[in-house]
Amino acid sequence: MAEYICLCNKDTIIIKAPKKSPIFLRMIVLIFAMVCGVYICSICLKQISTHNKIKIEDIQVIEKPSSDNESKQMQIPILHFPHPETFSRAECLHNPVRYFAILSMQRSGSGWFETLLNSHVNVSSNGEIFSVLDRRRNVSSIISTLDKVYNLDWLTSASKNECSAAVGFKWMLNQGLMEHHKEIVDYFNSRGVSAIFLFRRNLLRRMVSVLANSYDRNAKLLNGTHKSHVHSEEEAAILSKYKPTVNSTLLIADLKEVEITASRALEYFNSTRHMILYYEDLVKNHTKLKDVQAFLRLPLMELTSRQVKIHKGPLSDHVENWKDVNETLTGTEYEHYLQTDY
Repeated sequence: MAEYICLCNKDTIIIKAPKKSPIFLRMIVLIFAMVCGVYICSICLKQISTHNKIKIEDIQVIEKPSSDNESKQMQIPILHFPHPETFSRAECLHNPVRYFAILSMQRSGSGWFETLLNSHVNVSSNGEIFSVLDRRRNVSSIISTLDKVYNLDWLTSASKNECSAAVGFKWMLNQGLMEHHKEIVDYFNSRGVSAIFLFRRNLLRRMVSVLANSYDRNAKLLNGTHKSHVHSEEEAAILSKYKPTVNSTLLIADLKEVEITASRALEYFNSTRHMILYYEDLVKNHTKLKDVQAFLRLPLMELTSRQVKIHKGPLSDHVENWKDVNETLTGTEYEHYLQTDY
């Protein structure tokens, strides 16, 4: 574009630069907007991909808050001196009690783990108390139930009553825990409740156990009775004869959903004092039980259980459509679930 020359007088020549095209300015704005849009999308996609890559075996223990005071609070459980309404603690009135909750999923070894804890002379773990719908119908009913448990007024066959040094129960993630996690986290932190997460690394084995247990709930293979846990090799052999059929079409999606649920639970309860256990580690390494007792600040004891494992050996012996399952998981991130891990 030619420049404009203006003669103001005979001694002065002013050269005016051409005006910038509005199309050029619009192009600059458009390019800038496109760059910003690409950057924002890349950040969002990165966050989504990171969330989707979370695996059950990648979950680590989180016990390091930011400040020293918080760190001490996380490491040492709060001491309580409850005054139950249903009985007198007598000479144990001044003995401290620590509160805990086992947070887990069905068929992850929580029943076996709880029997181990209850073999300790000073531990009262009261079972799966929120399996009853009325106790978890709303936040008020949940808090009321928790108060009763931690005041030692929840009496079960596992209760050590006045001699309890640690009292708790097991709580499945699908029993109101996730829906009301904010209020429960506040309760745990205000009351000093320590959370013990118990997961299972091999989610395929867990799925097989869930399917077999669901079948027996209706079939009642043991003399017309349903048993989720057994105490003899004979009973275990009878239950293990049933081979469930796994839905191979939904298999990967189902495994992913369990992983996401576990990671979300840890995210929700990250601010609580907690530890993370894996069923396979407890089976292979009994020193893990010492870690649990140390976490609860209990006198160290040898913990035992009468429960007998039902599904032993290779998973191929316990799945009806093993060929379909094997083909579905081979070459995927879940292929290692096909291997015998214990």
